[in-house]
Amino acid sequence: MVFLWILSCFAFVGAAYGSAIPPDISGYSDIVNGKEAKPHSWPWQVSLQKCNGFHFCGGSLINQNWVVTAAHCSVGWSTRVVLGAHNLRSSTEDVQVIGVGKVFTHPDYNSPTRLNNDIQLIKLASPAQINRRVSPVCVAETRDNFPAGTMCMATGWGRTSGNGTAPNRLQQAALPLLTNKKCSVNTIVTSKMICAGANGRSTCFGDSGGPLVCQKGGTWTLVGISSWVLDKCNPMEPSGYARVTALRAWIDQTIAAN
Repeated sequence: MVFLWILSCFAFVGAAYGSAIPPDISGYSDIVNGKEAKPHSWPWQVSLQKCNGFHFCGGSLINQNWVVTAAHCSVGWSTRVVLGAHNLRSSTEDVQVIGVGKVFTHPDYNSPTRLNNDIQLIKLASPAQINRRVSPVCVAETRDNFPAGTMCMATGWGRTSGNGTAPNRLQQAALPLLTNKKCSVNTIVTSKMICAGANGRSTCFGDSGGPLVCQKGGTWTLVGISSWVLDKCNPMEPSGYARVTALRAWIDQTIAAN
């Protein structure tokens, strides 16, 4: 039941929900100009991989059966959903590799506005096993407000520069939220998007679908889903994310119906 899921998010903070291994956010300082994350401190982080193990997008575990990612990530039946990873090249990490059960793309994705409603849900072929390294993230509610200037964290295995290579180890970067008006100077930004960055750090290719989390009452909460970047991941330009508060109703309805 979706209502049980919503309540559980807050009932199990620090246990089933939240990070059992606190992240290192000292200085709030690869994502472009980010730093390596403390291993397994963002336990909802997902690597979406092709059948040969190639990482192509990120995602977030939101309960033991569901992952949320970007609609523009080409998820198929052969996609591997990898949970609990830090070093993607490691052969000794205790990861969970789960298949795709069903995929639900937002029906209004790919409207005339570039990457509007850029969200899709993956129902896992089998439930994730929740432990210290794998646990869901709380999801922002429709009524939540995260104002411009709020410092949030983006994570992923995307390139460390527009022309660079992708790191093996999970990276993190602190990004301030921006008003849509400020972000709209360089691109079309809709109410289904939220912008962050332009502070010398940026997400990049390969981070798509991954989480942008902000603290709400001391709990890391999913606020954005990595969607687009400008000017080859220029860290002085904003990055765009699907706005979770505007898409929460669709998430709930999809999970409840499936």
